[in-house]
Amino acid sequence: MIPKLHYITQGDSPKEQLENIQRACSSGAELVQLRFRNVSDKKLLNLAKEAREITAHFQTRLLINDHYKIAKEVKADGVHLEKIDSCPTIVRKHVYTWQMIGGTANTLQDCEKLLNKEVDYIGLGPFRFTTTKDNLPPILGVNGYRAIIDELNTETPIIGVGGITTADVTAILETGVSGIAASGEITRNFNTIKTFHQLLKASSTEEQRYTFK
Repeated sequence: MIPKLHYITQGDSPKEQLENIQRACSSGAELVQLRFRNVSDKKLLNLAKEAREITAHFQTRLLINDHYKIAKEVKADGVHLEKIDSCPTIVRKHVYTWQMIGGTANTLQDCEKLLNKEVDYIGLGPFRFTTTKDNLPPILGVNGYRAIIDELNTETPIIGVGGITTADVTAILETGVSGIAASGEITRNFNTIKTFHQLLKASSTEEQRYTFK
């Protein structure tokens, strides 16, 4: 089962990242994706270990962005792979069988490729312009989501991502998207986690269900 709300971490230093993870968990986050770019593997591993301790305390799921070996070492709940990262099929052979694998998609073709590689969920975006990523692919918006979801017809959870605010949730869910990943909106005010949960009708007992093929 995959929570409907994913918090993608922000912070310019490990200390700031950990403080934000602590705040997110304290505010009720059910899943945190640790994303910290342009640092050494050693520094990221140390950060991931501390993040695992915090999330475990709150019984919050932890995903590691990109670094599947670190995800395995710290026994995170899974890994999220960007389009330029490793192939999910290869990663599946290297992580624990219980660890989930998510992948980033921007087009219908991206989604189909990921489904063929049996990812557990797809992060589809960007919904709108966001400063959290470099070399941003084309913006999808509500119409882009609807067009892709209608064609896919899949039970694999699709998580909308990219500059999403609480004001966008209702319209996004109407497209058939399963859940939301948010970064800036939550980091600016961690109380918005409760609002997201209300809008997503999510709780610790009500999650998006999926089945392995």
